[in-house]
Amino acid sequence: MNRFERNLGFKGEAKLKYLDGEVQVMTPGDFVRCAVTGQAIPLDALRYWSVELQEAYVDAEASLKRFRETNAAPETGAS
Repeated sequence: MNRFERNLGFKGEAKLKYLDGEVQVMTPGDFVRCAVTGQAIPLDALRYWSVELQEAYVDAEASLKRFRETNAAPETGAS
């Protein structure tokens, strides 16, 4: 969210477009949900998200978990 976009007292879950270094509010609200834990994240506390996956994370641990899930190395069979 850039400094010109402010939460104007909207309650409920926001819908955001996650960009490099900022987010764009598509539907106003006061929180988003972590894609890994389901935990509500107040917009002013949102620090972690994926531009590629368009999802938010509550903390660095959740972000790393999703990264590992989506970038897992393919398993190879033993010969």
